[in-house]
Amino acid sequence: MTRKKSIILLSVGHACVDVYQGAVASLVPFFVAERAYTYAAASGIVLAASLLSSVAQPLFGALTDRRALPWLLPVSTVLGGLGIALSGLGGSYALTLVFVAVSGIGVAAYHPESARVARRVSGGSHRAMGWFSVGGNLGFAAAPLLVTAVVGAGGLRLTPLLALPALAGSVLCLPVLRALAGSAAGAGGAGSTARAGADDPASFVRLSLAVVCRSVAFIGLSTFLAFYAQQRTGGGTAAGTAALCVLYLGGAVGSVLGGNLAHRWDRVTVVRGSYLVAVAAVAGVVYVPGPAFFGCVALTSAGLYVPFSLQVTLGQDYLPSRVGTASGITLGLTVSIGGLVSPLLGRLADATSLQTALAPLIVMPALSWLLLRGLPEPAVPGAVVAPVPVPVPASPSR
Repeated sequence: MTRKKSIILLSVGHACVDVYQGAVASLVPFFVAERAYTYAAASGIVLAASLLSSVAQPLFGALTDRRALPWLLPVSTVLGGLGIALSGLGGSYALTLVFVAVSGIGVAAYHPESARVARRVSGGSHRAMGWFSVGGNLGFAAAPLLVTAVVGAGGLRLTPLLALPALAGSVLCLPVLRALAGSAAGAGGAGSTARAGADDPASFVRLSLAVVCRSVAFIGLSTFLAFYAQQRTGGGTAAGTAALCVLYLGGAVGSVLGGNLAHRWDRVTVVRGSYLVAVAAVAGVVYVPGPAFFGCVALTSAGLYVPFSLQVTLGQDYLPSRVGTASGITLGLTVSIGGLVSPLLGRLADATSLQTALAPLIVMPALSWLLLRGLPEPAVPGAVVAPVPVPVPASPSR
């Protein structure tokens, strides 16, 4: 199988998984409307999807550093879809939290191993990794449309239909896994790749803290953007759905742009510059009214997503001996830690206003920029040396 075809399949599979990250925020307005949840209760749903995921992703990453686990891709994809599919059934808040948490665990299991597989298939190419990230961005962007089309038409009782992308994604990754298993067998069992260079844990910690700040800004905005768009533009539910689509779809553009810019300048420079843009853009989202609000959302999306795939490869290059752990933290924290802060923003919004609650998010990309000051670019980014023999389990039978 060609590298291009493998990356395309992995990218589409990534989209099928990240639909369920976008679906959590997209379902929040429907939970509020149908079950009369407060802002704090609604943000607790985002917390449920993020809490276990934030802990589990580094653990899954460490696990995949010890042993390649390609079967996690189809299994975790199905688990992520199953949790969201069941979340709308019944009226129990506790059960809703459990089902959303199950989806979060599925997403947590998927990302470290998928990033390892994508890195191996791409040969360390920034552009290829950018396209892999684009799949996730498009999944995010499709989530509001999918949720609105399904749940908006028949209520929360139709959430089982949201399992369809998971079924598709679990099938799409199988040809790539079979090809990798075949190439590993032909190479005497090579299942992972040894990377040149020594670990730089200090730089990795600073990068991870920058990722956390980025996560707080992005998840905080995505949780409440649908509500806030209605206030700032005077529109209804359609305005909220449109704002979420712009936020997520702009990420696809940002990821591709980031990969291309990294071939012109070094990754650290590109990431720092994008965070400066994001500071002004988030301020515009919070304070600019009317149609210009959507322009600020688009700029925010680009500013926060240009660093996305670059941070993943930087993390892998700072910890070349622990690629799975690096992927679990840099790729996982971007969609989990921010959810831990969302309930605090929800309580502040209940006590004051949404604008007051969202204003602190302006500081987050500025903190990311500060943390990245003086951060070194790895001397040989993405260098690949001889494969290390690691047994690769065969793709699961269906």
